Amino acid sequence: MDLIFGRRMLVHWLLDPQIVYLNHGTVGATPIPVIEHWRRIQDEIERQPAQYLLRELADHAAIGEPAAPRMRVAARSIARSVGCDADQFVFVENATAGCNAVLRSFPLERGEDIAITSLGYGGVNHAADFIARERGATVRTIELPLPGAVPDEYVAAIEAGLSPRTRLLMVDHITSQTALVLPLAEIAAVCRRRGIAVLADGAHAPGAIELDIESLGVDFYVANLHKWWWAPRACGFVWVAKSRVTQLRPTVLSWGYRNGLAAEFDLPGTRDPSNCLAAPHAVDLWQRWGGKKILEYNHALVLRSAARLSEGWGTRFSTPAQMIGPMAWLRLPPPLGDTTAGAVALQRSLLAEDGIEVPIHAGPGGLSCRISAQIYNDDSDFDRLADAITRRVRRSQTLRGNA
Repeated sequence: MDLIFGRRMLVHWLLDPQIVYLNHGTVGATPIPVIEHWRRIQDEIERQPAQYLLRELADHAAIGEPAAPRMRVAARSIARSVGCDADQFVFVENATAGCNAVLRSFPLERGEDIAITSLGYGGVNHAADFIARERGATVRTIELPLPGAVPDEYVAAIEAGLSPRTRLLMVDHITSQTALVLPLAEIAAVCRRRGIAVLADGAHAPGAIELDIESLGVDFYVANLHKWWWAPRACGFVWVAKSRVTQLRPTVLSWGYRNGLAAEFDLPGTRDPSNCLAAPHAVDLWQRWGGKKILEYNHALVLRSAARLSEGWGTRFSTPAQMIGPMAWLRLPPPLGDTTAGAVALQRSLLAEDGIEVPIHAGPGGLSCRISAQIYNDDSDFDRLADAITRRVRRSQTLRGNA
């Protein structure tokens, strides 16, 4: 299907057209055709909820009936799309839930450590800290370079940061705040040589970059489908290597306990499964609307926008193109400040005064922003951000000059 990407695509989303939405990466945004399909599934459930949820949804007793539980049908569809076996694939609410399931299941012992990175997602880092404290283990934080380094530098930093006590490395495939596509296969190879398991947090990967999970050499892979692959919120998955399938347990145990991976994860009690069941339709729509062309459009748009914005603001953007997907991390001009309070105030003012939704963060070197490109964005959206930031810089400089 040939579509012209850009702001005219907003008619296929419920997003407010008055807002320049440069934050698709945070919680995603679901296209209207997927929302309509999702609601039809919810309506079907409500026509006969006991039949649907108790006899058709999942095989909680692992006795072979129904022959094709709806959760397994959906799992097989998504598993094919991400390059893995459905027998090692289960749905969870989101990547954070998946990381929690892996961390709670992992046989970490007193005196051992979990390695995380300085660019890791804070929510799952908290889970690692909790599990380590509970087991008498420790969390080792490996410092990674900010955007601008080359892939080999990230591999080297991780290799240098591992210890003889490290049993599990938790590492992002695409970092959340800094939007870097890390060289995951090379990182996993380093860990494999040292007998260290790898939990890959791929929250941003499906629909953002090409993904073939089994080729990566990791032990666990968790991801979201409601970000770049347009599934209804909240929808994610966990993949586990065949050698570790019997080790993995969901955070909620129910009737499927000890009846196999699918039985344990597919029916953890009463919940609304419609988001997961709608995910194959979302991926199919993504494919019909362009698939690889979407990846290419988003990558090209964010890459040229990052370079243009940085040049206009007098800041430096040097992230290698191969480490960029549909998001990029940019430093903001120094006159805008360097505090967390300033970051919050700037993000709010951009939305309230300019109608621009974009995340702002404070960190080493001052404030930064993370821009996202989706097929409903075009160059004009980034022009508005460029102008809004430039106006604030001039205002700040004027105020300082008058002080």
